[in-house]
Amino acid sequence: RTKIILRGNTQYKMNRILKYTIEESDNGTTVGDFLKRHGYSHPIIVHLKKTENGILLNGTWSYVRSVLTTDDVLEIRLIESQSSENIPPTEISDEDFLKMTVYEDEDILLINKPAGLPVHPSLGHYEDTIANYCAYYYLHSNFIFRCVNRLDRDTSGLVLIAKNMLSSCILSNEQLSRNIHRTYLAIASGNTPASGTITYPIARKAESIIERCVDIENGDSAITHYETLDTRNGYSLVKIQLETGRTHQIRVHMKAIGHPLPGDFLYNPDFTHIKRQALHSYRLEFTHPITGEALSFTQNPPKDFFIEDWKL
Repeated sequence: RTKIILRGNTQYKMNRILKYTIEESDNGTTVGDFLKRHGYSHPIIVHLKKTENGILLNGTWSYVRSVLTTDDVLEIRLIESQSSENIPPTEISDEDFLKMTVYEDEDILLINKPAGLPVHPSLGHYEDTIANYCAYYYLHSNFIFRCVNRLDRDTSGLVLIAKNMLSSCILSNEQLSRNIHRTYLAIASGNTPASGTITYPIARKAESIIERCVDIENGDSAITHYETLDTRNGYSLVKIQLETGRTHQIRVHMKAIGHPLPGDFLYNPDFTHIKRQALHSYRLEFTHPITGEALSFTQNPPKDFFIEDWKL
């Protein structure tokens, strides 16, 4: 998939207008119930009620209690008047932004994140993140940064961003329902088993802000499936799929079974071959939040995955 909106830093509003032609099956349904069936949350519906011409029924400003009739045209105008607070825009050229962009349409943006680039601003990284670059790229828009799958700073690969409140709501619910399938590639120390599932609960390590650990009694449920793709020179290339999304889940789980990731400054500071944790977001599979189309995106790992001819 290569659809990309070649817009760059231009006058463009991040407003989304959606039109529905009412089918016979929805005859007699109220606007509010119809919207709920299509994934609109209560806060979004409240926002629409407060927006002038936010809900148009056959061209007329309407109410959520209005009753729909077959062949009516319902127009929904998702209009946002503010941008994300505390995310200052950081200049990036259109060319550099598009180099990271895997796919974009009116509802979603998919980025291939380089290792070392944070997703969100945080201590020591207030202006050098994907969020800051998005704020600049959409500088003349009212852009709220809504990231669906978050990656650690030193993890590379696919990051999914919702471009409006509806796509964010629907994708967040899909994430909670485990309907967004995430596949990672990792290099692990040693010869890993052919496949397996790790179910150790994970909790924050005592007296640490960022470090996590296995904690059988107090940890949150965490499930990691892995499959060994290749083994060479004391390292293994492993395909990993997550059922849960705990902080540092893959890094903690692989260490727990005796196969930590090289280059991991927290859990295995072996920088012989790679200077960051050898972890890459390889594939994302999900249903488009608006069109309902099944989507699958794959991005091979960068060259710092130190054996370039791994058998994927």
